[in-house]
Amino acid sequence: MKYLAAFLLLGLAGNASPSEADIKAVLSSVGIDADQERLQKLLSELEGKDVQELISEGAAKLASVPSGGGAAAAAPAAGGAAAAAAPAEEKEEEKEESDEDMGFGLFD
Repeated sequence: MKYLAAFLLLGLAGNASPSEADIKAVLSSVGIDADQERLQKLLSELEGKDVQELISEGAAKLASVPSGGGAAAAAPAAGGAAAAAAPAEEKEEEKEESDEDMGFGLFD
């Protein structure tokens, strides 16, 4: 990820096709030693590709990835409302018991 970040920073700075030495210079400026093998793999993967097009394609792919929100609503429907309410009642009882064990409550 750091190699790609350095590549993109150089692209934003106006370097349309950053070289291996350019990326190493960016990484070394923040104290990171570049792994030659990973750097060469990144450059070979990005060779001849437009970074802006890759970002657009990636954004389109990310839009189709589910990002949660449906699991909580689906749980009561799958297990029934009674099954969902039972654990909440048990937690309330445990909370009351723990207050009694100590002999005082927080807001007493």
